[in-house]
Amino acid sequence: MDNNLPVDILHWSLAISPLILLLVMMIVLKWSGGTSGWIAMAIAAAISYFMFEAPLDNIAVGFGKGLWEAFFILLVVWFALMLYHITDESGSFKVIREEIQNHSENKLFLVLGFGWVFASFLQGVAGFGVPIAVVAPLLVGIGVNPIPAVIIPLIGHAWANMFGTLGVGWIATLSAVEIENTTATLLYTAILLWIPNLLAGLMICWLFARWEGVKEGLLAVLVISLIHGGGQLAIVSFNAELSAFIPGILALGALFLLAKREKYSEKSETEEETEIMEESGSEEEEKPDISLHQAFMPYYFLTVVSVVFLGIQPIQSFLDQVQFGFSFPAVDTGYGFEVEAEESYSPIAPFTHPGFYLLLSAVFAFFWYKHLGLHRDDTLKNVWEGIKGNALGASLAITGFLTMTMIMESSGQTGVLALGIAEVSTPAVYAALANVIGMMGAFMTSSSTSSNVLFAPLHGAVVDSMDDLSLPLVIAAQGTGGSIGNVIAPANVVLGTSTTGSQGKESEVYKVTLVFALIAGVCVSGVTVLLHFIG
Repeated sequence: MDNNLPVDILHWSLAISPLILLLVMMIVLKWSGGTSGWIAMAIAAAISYFMFEAPLDNIAVGFGKGLWEAFFILLVVWFALMLYHITDESGSFKVIREEIQNHSENKLFLVLGFGWVFASFLQGVAGFGVPIAVVAPLLVGIGVNPIPAVIIPLIGHAWANMFGTLGVGWIATLSAVEIENTTATLLYTAILLWIPNLLAGLMICWLFARWEGVKEGLLAVLVISLIHGGGQLAIVSFNAELSAFIPGILALGALFLLAKREKYSEKSETEEETEIMEESGSEEEEKPDISLHQAFMPYYFLTVVSVVFLGIQPIQSFLDQVQFGFSFPAVDTGYGFEVEAEESYSPIAPFTHPGFYLLLSAVFAFFWYKHLGLHRDDTLKNVWEGIKGNALGASLAITGFLTMTMIMESSGQTGVLALGIAEVSTPAVYAALANVIGMMGAFMTSSSTSSNVLFAPLHGAVVDSMDDLSLPLVIAAQGTGGSIGNVIAPANVVLGTSTTGSQGKESEVYKVTLVFALIAGVCVSGVTVLLHFIG
């Protein structure tokens, strides 16, 4: 980086303080995401102005970019809430819960199927929070308590972030840094991503019934992980864009074969031990007289339109032609840190935005359930009240998180964090910490793609200045860390709690997701160091 950023212990400590304080406010003090996010944003702005010599126009540009980034995510939140409340108001979740349990009485298998396999499939094709927004309420619908219903898809979809959404994370990385040996980078990344994939299946089983759950679900986990991780490793060198999508489809097919086994079709003793499922009431819930397929039809619709319009490249390219974004001027700081002007910053393509397909699905759901005679006189009012009640807190939280992040980036705080790590590292240590940097970036931006764009150029500069450090391995660790970081990304956590009616309980989600991120991060760093020495 050509600048005079103050990379010293004082400025590094100040730069990381908004992130630490954000976690303390949400986890220790248990404040709401909105309150925590806006306080952290104000702290980041004050540090920018007083300690990083960022003038007000620099802070304003960061704030504006943060609002725009938040709007991108909020489109998913708002329309996911719309789909959820329309489905809930129709009574279809009661049907989905009962009918799915008729197909398989093994609840652990159902939780793995929705929270890991279906969430991974959705990440492969849609991404941008859709797996959380769709799967979390579905898990609630089949009887999972709200907090684990948020945790499970957060963990389950993480591995598919780098090559999910038809490879958007990989494509963005290539645009941010020049990589000569892309084949090695792809193979390293697929190897490292297999780690959080396998850990996700095992941890979901552990959450269900501790070691008894792991014992019961082990066969299914090994089969699915072989398809997910092994399939991605086999495909990634030939077609990176489909390397998460194709294994995601194959894993869905494997579910139906596994469901034919007595082990995963019948009720097991682990259900007596699980604490994540709601207890069945003594009285049978009144439910509409419709089939499972009729109840699930809006989700079929969402899957089909996502695959057709996002999965068929000519169609996606045609729809991508319509884009719009705001322009931002160039700004700098007193330390010489410059942010280039943007004619169209992070443009939104409305017809390929995941929120658009959620909106279409919500509209379809409204008229479909009306056609089935499931509407009441107060349906629209109840849907609106439900959206309004959930969306306000989520909107405040996500705008606070993203404006904090972009102010930190604009003022140079983000650069100081990464450069400080680089300055005290040997090649082996930096290779291990590249994964941590990726996680930190995803936590800050709530996007593995943004993390890669933010830090990939810095990794390139560090590799150029450090002998015996492999850029393919470092970028692979960065991408894997970014994927794992989505598990603890505040916007994703708030998205989940908003769509399950558990706002304000983010601290309970973090108690588990931070453990997963720590375990996965340590394992990935360990394997990265091993690859560094044998590569």
